[in-house]
Amino acid sequence: MLASLANLSASHAHVIASSGGFLIEPGIGLMIWTLLVFGATMFLLSKLAFPRISEALGRRQAAIEDSIDTAERTRAEADEILSEYRERLKEAREQSDEIVQRARQAAEVHDREAKERGQETLAEAAKRAERDIEAATERALQDIRKEIAELTIMATEKVTRKTLTDEDQRRLVEEALSELDFSGISSGAQQN
Repeated sequence: MLASLANLSASHAHVIASSGGFLIEPGIGLMIWTLLVFGATMFLLSKLAFPRISEALGRRQAAIEDSIDTAERTRAEADEILSEYRERLKEAREQSDEIVQRARQAAEVHDREAKERGQETLAEAAKRAERDIEAATERALQDIRKEIAELTIMATEKVTRKTLTDEDQRRLVEEALSELDFSGISSGAQQN
């Protein structure tokens, strides 16, 4: 029956096509066959192709969702690593600032100690120099006293034209020395 219907439609389509009227007059048989073929094709596609296409689209959707989830997790991990890096960088800067501050303080302490040691050394050197000056002044004064004593004895011997005894020499020297003022010489040496 389908075959005879198909032959009838084909012959009718040929008659219409040869007359050129099929463009103007629609063929009902052709429309029915087109609808039947379309329905059968849709039925076969819905049973065979659409489930596979739907399954493939579902797998693709799941893969895309997994990729999105993985990307979000990766971004969250990257944000966490970035914040951890920033925190470590901040700690490193704080530690470096602390190290620099400690180094400055140590340098200041060292500088202060060096100045104090320098001042102590200068003070000790000044005291030593003062002691040396006092000792040299004392030696010079003793030398001057000896010279004065000898000059006094020589002058006395020349004036009196006689040799003095040791006791007379000591008495004359002590008198001459007591008359001389050596305090100006020793204080002047100490001021220098």
